[in-house]
Amino acid sequence: MTNFDYISVAKKVLEIESKALAKQIDLIDASFVEACELCLKCSGKLIVMGLGKSGHIADKIAATLSSTGTPSYFIHPSEAIHGDLGMIDEKDIALIFSYSGETEEIVSLIPYLKKKEIKIISFTGNPDSKLSHESDIHINVPVEEEACPMNLAPTASTTNALAVGDAFAVALLERKGFTKEDFAKSHPGGSLGKQLLLTINDIMHTGEEIPVVYSDDTLAKGLIEMSQKALGMTAVVDRDNKLAGIFTDGDLRRTLESSIDIQSTKMTDVMTINPFVVSADTLAYNAVNIIQEQKITSIVVVKENKVIGALNIHDLFRAGLM
Repeated sequence: MTNFDYISVAKKVLEIESKALAKQIDLIDASFVEACELCLKCSGKLIVMGLGKSGHIADKIAATLSSTGTPSYFIHPSEAIHGDLGMIDEKDIALIFSYSGETEEIVSLIPYLKKKEIKIISFTGNPDSKLSHESDIHINVPVEEEACPMNLAPTASTTNALAVGDAFAVALLERKGFTKEDFAKSHPGGSLGKQLLLTINDIMHTGEEIPVVYSDDTLAKGLIEMSQKALGMTAVVDRDNKLAGIFTDGDLRRTLESSIDIQSTKMTDVMTINPFVVSADTLAYNAVNIIQEQKITSIVVVKENKVIGALNIHDLFRAGLM
């Protein structure tokens, strides 16, 4: 162990970056509003650019904007000047992050963007920079010092730029009325997407996979059906194919304790009536709540009281909902 005070260094970094963010709050002004309004009217995409550490921030902001309802993508300035400018058209708006506002690769793009009549919104820490002056809208994101003891490595400045970029994305999100459902459509593979989009219909067993027997069938036939379909249950229907009940592993344990004859006992004598059922358009996440609250492992899916599907707890696990 050394005597180096890591904790003090960490606290100092956080203090410097926190102070920068606190001061940034008072710098959010009419230019921020103007930038938001311009982007709301954009019929194309937001082209987000930056180089070095600012490029990493720009890339993240582009991803945040896209996932919250504002179509955006990141273009590396060096790639832009070597062909990727062809991806941009006059309907787009350029969001450029550069703390100095004087980065050569960034500044060299300005004439080409102007020629394409692309509106430029810049985020810099230098309002007197070339980029700031050439922008249609400039958002000031200065810091008094970096957290780096040499005041060289971008630290407080990148934290500040990231926070302002996030504020920009969230402001647009709220102005557009972007909802959890909208977010889920952009994140179908995420947990929220699954909660809000995945329905019972997407994961249930159908057709020949559904374990079903008639209420006047023998328990022996019911056990064979349960074994073959391996869902830990079988639906029980009447001769009109209407759901009459369900027979589960739990019912089986209770039945075997009674020492009854499985060849003569009818399903109607051992089934559970009025089981919990769901419709196919029920959100799959709601089935998780039902299973947990009712302490069951299987659910029958019905339409007009006819069995159209079935699922069990393992299906919900496979879907990533549990």
